[in-house]
Amino acid sequence: MDKYLQRTTLLVGENAQAEISRVRIILFGVGGVGSWCAEALVRSGVRHLTIVDFDTVSESNVNRQLMATPTTVGEVKVEVLRRRLLEISPEAQIIACNEHYSAQTAENFALAGYDYIIDAIDSLKDKADLIKRGMAAPGVFFSSLGAALKIDPTRIKVGNFWKVRDCPLGAALRKKLRREGGVQEHSFLCVYGDEVLPNLGVAAVGEDALGAEALSAGKATINGTMAHITGIFGFTLAGLVLKDIYNKANG
Repeated sequence: MDKYLQRTTLLVGENAQAEISRVRIILFGVGGVGSWCAEALVRSGVRHLTIVDFDTVSESNVNRQLMATPTTVGEVKVEVLRRRLLEISPEAQIIACNEHYSAQTAENFALAGYDYIIDAIDSLKDKADLIKRGMAAPGVFFSSLGAALKIDPTRIKVGNFWKVRDCPLGAALRKKLRREGGVQEHSFLCVYGDEVLPNLGVAAVGEDALGAEALSAGKATINGTMAHITGIFGFTLAGLVLKDIYNKANG
C-alpha cells in the first residue's frame, strides 16, 4: 500500500481501497468543478481516470480552476491537470482527452467501459446529450449542475436530478430532455445549489470583455463564479463516487 493512502485505507478498509484503485472513471469537463473532482479522486487512490475537455487555460480561469495559474495560461487544460495528478500518483493511468464532447463525438468515449461517468460540462446541449447516454450506460452516473452565481456554501445540496428545484440549469435540462424525448427518467444524483445571485460587477469587468469571452467559449453568457463554491461542487461529486464504492465494498 502506498504510504500516501494510509489515512484513506484506515477509514474505508482494504476492500474499499482496492476497489477505488480498480474502478475505471471518466470525467467530462475539468474546469471549476471537474478539476477539483479529479484531484480528490486521485488523492483517494483512483488509478484509472480519463479526463475530457477541449479547452485551454485562460486568465479568467485562475480564480477557480485547480490547474490554472499565471504560468499555465494558454496550455491545454487536460494536459496541465494530468501532470499535476501524476505528481500525486505517478503510477496512475490518467488518460487526457483534449476533445469536445458532443452528440457528434460521443461514440469516441465508449462509455460502456467505465464503472463511473461524471458530468461536469457547462454546455446545456452537450450536457443534455451526456445525461441521456450516461443514464443508458451500465456504469453509475453523477452530474454537477450550475455552480455560478453562488456564494453561500451552506446552500449546496445533493439530490435526485428529476426532483431538483430552484436551479435554473436543472429546470432547463429537464425541459430539454422531456421535449426531445427518448430519455428514461431513471434517478441519478446531482450536485446543485438553490442560490442565484445577480452579477454585480458587470460595469467593472466590462460588457464588451464579457461578450468576447462568451463568444470565445461558445457560451450564451458569462456569470460570476468563486473557487470555494466550484471546489465544493467538485469535491462533492468525487465524494458521491467514493461513497458509492465504500457502501458496495462494506455493505
